[in-house]
Amino acid sequence: MPHDTTRLHHVGHIVENLAEASVLYERLGFVVPPPSCPAMPRSEGAAPEPFGAANTHADFPDSFLELATCVKEGAAGRLPADTRLVPLEAPAEVLPLLVERISGTSANLAACLDRFQGLHILMFSSPAIDEAAARLTAAGVRHGGVNTVRRAAPSGADSAIETIRYLEIDAEEPHTGTAPGTGTVPEGRVGIVADLDPGIQSARHLDHPNGATGLAEATLCVADEDLAATHHRYATYLDRSPRQEGQSLIFDLDGAALRLIPSSALPMTLPGEKPPALPVLVAYTVTVRDLPVARDLLHRNDVPVRETPAGDLFVPAKAALGTAVVFHAGQGDGSLNHR
Repeated sequence: MPHDTTRLHHVGHIVENLAEASVLYERLGFVVPPPSCPAMPRSEGAAPEPFGAANTHADFPDSFLELATCVKEGAAGRLPADTRLVPLEAPAEVLPLLVERISGTSANLAACLDRFQGLHILMFSSPAIDEAAARLTAAGVRHGGVNTVRRAAPSGADSAIETIRYLEIDAEEPHTGTAPGTGTVPEGRVGIVADLDPGIQSARHLDHPNGATGLAEATLCVADEDLAATHHRYATYLDRSPRQEGQSLIFDLDGAALRLIPSSALPMTLPGEKPPALPVLVAYTVTVRDLPVARDLLHRNDVPVRETPAGDLFVPAKAALGTAVVFHAGQGDGSLNHR
């Protein structure tokens, strides 16, 4: 039977300073458009100011990398100068709820940053998200149900409105006062999102100077003693069993994968890397059309690179704001061939 969860939808890199992160990603060879951020007056009659959370994407045909930060009062200087402010406009009876949700997202990001700057969001893609939600419920996995949000589609898209349907998975043991569906699993915000609309996604900028074609892998590092329990969680989330590759467990998806490794295996997987905490989304991998071209670009931009035992390139977390960025020679379609 076909799976209701099929690929990686996106990973989210949570940063302290979005302006600094945007410059870094340009040096890594990604195209990142100006970020957007909600805005509202701090006082009656005042001009709208950024608040809540700001983000931008490096886009691929069926996945993307997200850069996000929380926006605290007086911290607008940490946003790029070309940030697009989106004034909150909603009926009076809806506005308080909207503000509450945006504030909740900001608080979630702030909590991530309190833990460490790096990768905190892992979202899987689904062609049948309602079926995925029902399956998770039947398996006893806590989640907040399927949410729907709408936003303006990029210029040139088939539709003027982009509809996003998603759910977030909760920890098995809820924290006191935690609302359902807030993505409180130990490694960060984990969930499932309906597949990206190809017509809308194709209108975004997809040609990156580093030759990146897709998000191919996320690497989750856990304490050795927690490997079995984490294996069980993700086998339930994804409705499939992993295969063994050395000390890693690989959950194969369509053209992508989730790699689960014990912390004792991290030095052999990504030499020189040390987890800032456990569990941790320690790295993500993108496929590139030509690995030597990507290497040359990184060298020209004075970005330090190392090599994995498998022959991939990676930028160490210390040089990439808390997450290792891996470059893999792919087939031009975002696929990842494991060795």
